[in-house]
Amino acid sequence: MTAGIDNIQFLAASAHRVGVLETLHDGPTDRQKLCEATSASSPTIGRVLADFEERKWLVRDGPTYGLTPLGEYVADRFLALRDAMEIEEKLRDVWQWLPVEMPGFSVDLFADAVVSYPGPGYPYEPVERLSQLIASTSSLRGFDNIVYKSSNLETACGAVLEGMTFEYVFTPEALEGMFAWNPDRIVEVTACENATVLVHDHLPDGDRCGLGIVDDRAGICCHDAETGALVAVIDTDAPEARDWAISVFERVRAEATPVDTAAFESLAPS
Repeated sequence: MTAGIDNIQFLAASAHRVGVLETLHDGPTDRQKLCEATSASSPTIGRVLADFEERKWLVRDGPTYGLTPLGEYVADRFLALRDAMEIEEKLRDVWQWLPVEMPGFSVDLFADAVVSYPGPGYPYEPVERLSQLIASTSSLRGFDNIVYKSSNLETACGAVLEGMTFEYVFTPEALEGMFAWNPDRIVEVTACENATVLVHDHLPDGDRCGLGIVDDRAGICCHDAETGALVAVIDTDAPEARDWAISVFERVRAEATPVDTAAFESLAPS
């Protein structure tokens, strides 16, 4: 175990070593290209190459340097660890809201995600990000059990009335909360042919997050279990993440019950 840690430290302690390893991982190249790729001097690159050759990670063919099979193995594992730790750092502040009940979820799916989390003195970033996503899409699918901020609800309602396709699953409590927000508006929206509203008593991860799918992105809406407030939005354009989100949504949708819009209309003020 000590040897393994020592080798990780050997690489991690030098950006030039990591740069050379990453460049050679893309294919054999010469010293000049390595200098350009790493912004290191020729003597520095020479020392890195000598260190790699001593470890049997490197083979030279004339002016060209390439990784040995052992070097490829080291590069695959080390660069994967580096990438994993970059993802971890990005999601560290929101880990407690990540799904645990949605089948197939993996942190890797959100490796390139945009994480909107309240910064010091500015708590509105998640709300604004959600509104941006809703306003820029032609369709919105998903499920959640919270009542969003009025600005998010107004954005969503306006988009539906302008033709956005809307398919969403809510808990009974969330539906009641939205209706209380603006009964006339909710009745108007649920009556639209392009809006499908469903109800589900027990949404997966309902105490921590919901799921949203727009035209080219998938997102997790994180909320405080006690207050129901939106605390973060994590969204990505990775196709595999969107495919996963669609599969989870379809399963939840199949278990949900369509909402009787006539019931809403009967509750609305005359």
